Amino acid sequence: MASLESEAGSVRTTAESSNEIKQRARKNRTKKKTKNGAFRYLPKFRCFSLKSETTDGKGSFDMEVEDEAGRGMNPTHLVIMVNGLIGSAEDWRYAATQFVKRYPEDVAVHCSECNYSTLTFDGVDVMGERLAEEVKSVIKRHQSVQKISFVGHSLGGLIARYAIGRLYERDTTRELSQENGGCRGSGFEDPSLEQKAKSKIAGLEPVNFITSATPHLGSRGHKQVPVFCGFQILEKAAARTSWCLGRTGRHLFLTDRDKGKPPLLLQMVYDSEDLKFLSALKSFRRHVAYANVHYDHLVGWSTSSIRHKKELPKLKHLSRDNKYPHIVNEDMINTAGTQEEVALEDDVNIDFEEEMIRGLNKVSWERIDVSFSGSRQKYLAHSTIQVKTYCIHSDGADVIQHMVDNFRI
Repeated sequence: MASLESEAGSVRTTAESSNEIKQRARKNRTKKKTKNGAFRYLPKFRCFSLKSETTDGKGSFDMEVEDEAGRGMNPTHLVIMVNGLIGSAEDWRYAATQFVKRYPEDVAVHCSECNYSTLTFDGVDVMGERLAEEVKSVIKRHQSVQKISFVGHSLGGLIARYAIGRLYERDTTRELSQENGGCRGSGFEDPSLEQKAKSKIAGLEPVNFITSATPHLGSRGHKQVPVFCGFQILEKAAARTSWCLGRTGRHLFLTDRDKGKPPLLLQMVYDSEDLKFLSALKSFRRHVAYANVHYDHLVGWSTSSIRHKKELPKLKHLSRDNKYPHIVNEDMINTAGTQEEVALEDDVNIDFEEEMIRGLNKVSWERIDVSFSGSRQKYLAHSTIQVKTYCIHSDGADVIQHMVDNFRI
């Protein structure tokens, strides 16, 4: 197999500082309130509209605001929410409601369900292709949207990363305009910003890419699945029996070798001829990874925050936020830069985890560490961080609120 070529030049992407994030959160919280306080962020509207549609016999749904006459508000920003393993669109209902409450005129939320229940065993690639087709159909229904963001929980983050690689496209109209003498500004523009401006996801401007408890580095060894308690014999046994979860299991445990290629998750940190995984990820303005520090028995802290073990913050240095009591650390360090790539011809000698971290760190990530220590719902941390079902996962509401407050419109 041909070697992957090193990228030419250095791509600089500057992560927002903690102060900038907090300022944006304060700005978003200044929306007008109603007199009685019932829908705080819906001063002019009476109700939410949950528009149901049929997807392979199951009901995914869109959520947006209607006025008193039942007319839509022509939102400009489409938010795609993607569920995890054996999940469904309903898993995101609470979070979708909070987004629409906060941004009633701007946002339409679509909770995907093209990959629900046991369909999540079909493999990251198959599910990514399905999601890409679903996104295209949703955009056709929302003619007013100009921007797009993705929010994925657990496996849903990997599915979204595959889908954007399929949906990625260059804005050739702008490029041709510049080649024909169009205005190029002062000539001092950041090359990375110029690249973002030229890139589209399904024809829309990409803004936020957010994952929550997503195994970006897979689930193979390195204590990436906490329930195995770091015992290598259990981790190896899990890898050998990954077929129990279908192709998805093989992808997560990096045991797939389709047509002699490297594992799919390793391929997804680079661009290929027909799938521009890395370019698509770079095209988003923000990249955010929410990660559970404790009690997530399915997805470890390292894999969900895209860090080496040695880079994880010391527990004694973690502190709680008064407004978001379960947010214990916000890491806005810029890790983006040109990373040396290695040839994948002989992938047996490659440290897969190291290579995936190197590839994913070519974009800047806001790493948000979450701890439900002290909560009665701490042993359900993997679902609580998403507020999958409010009555049993309600302690994660502040994490969703943090996500909404810092969302870039």
